[in-house]
Amino acid sequence: MAQNIFKGLGIALITPFTETGEVDYKALERLVEYQIDNNADFLCILATTAEAPCLTREEKDKITEVIKSVNKGRIPLLKYCGGNNTRAVIEEMKSTGWSGIDGILSICPFYNKPSQEGLYQHFKAIAKEAPLPLVLYNVPGRTGVNMKAPTTVRLAKDCPNIVAIKEASGSLEQIDEILKNKPNNFEVISGDDALTFSMIASGAVGVISVIGNALPKEFSRMIRLEFNGEYEAARKIHHKFTELYKLLFVDGNPAGVKALLNDMGLIENVLRLPLVPTNIETKQKMADILKDLRI
Repeated sequence: MAQNIFKGLGIALITPFTETGEVDYKALERLVEYQIDNNADFLCILATTAEAPCLTREEKDKITEVIKSVNKGRIPLLKYCGGNNTRAVIEEMKSTGWSGIDGILSICPFYNKPSQEGLYQHFKAIAKEAPLPLVLYNVPGRTGVNMKAPTTVRLAKDCPNIVAIKEASGSLEQIDEILKNKPNNFEVISGDDALTFSMIASGAVGVISVIGNALPKEFSRMIRLEFNGEYEAARKIHHKFTELYKLLFVDGNPAGVKALLNDMGLIENVLRLPLVPTNIETKQKMADILKDLRI
């Protein structure tokens, strides 16, 4: 039976671009080293925060190879493969080379808003063909549909290679229901930086983080303190980030975290349309917070 290895601080890795809008592979290499040097436990690659819908297949393939080359197997890699056409997702899985990748992240179908039974059948079909352990991704704010706790638990019980869910419903009640009823081989990962403290306290095993792109060391420290039962110390770190959690998403993701990384000198502040850089006022507010948070 497959086991979940995606625990602790996972980074929803951004894609850096040059001033002319091309993928900045040198900056990508620096970012991967920065994450590993600052206690990231795994990387989640080519998902929403990576602006994957705006990347070509060739760019995605090269990004994957660059990340694998820099990582050299030091931490696990979770790669996105999902969509709202079940057959197309399965075909993409079959045509993708998975060497050097440790798991697949797959999102709830977006736009066509399937029923709970449709969600179950979608993921069951994908799990049947998946060459690696599968992590589900529930993010109703992006997809327009919420996979409810009974559906998640049903999939966890019926599909042994579905090992976890990245839960970003924003409902602690729903998350608690999953944690209460899930089988032992299935785990919950936070998909919301602002709720990570509360979710880990309830039994989640980690986070796939946006803010971790810029501040992996301190966010990792918060998680490790919680794992050790040192909740008061962890809470202090969590409260340091409260304002930043909000500002990061004011102008969309990954505009906020790219602005932070730009202030840190790690990347150019460039996104691909339809996404645009965060506004000057928000960027300045984040820069001021960053000065107080320098770790």
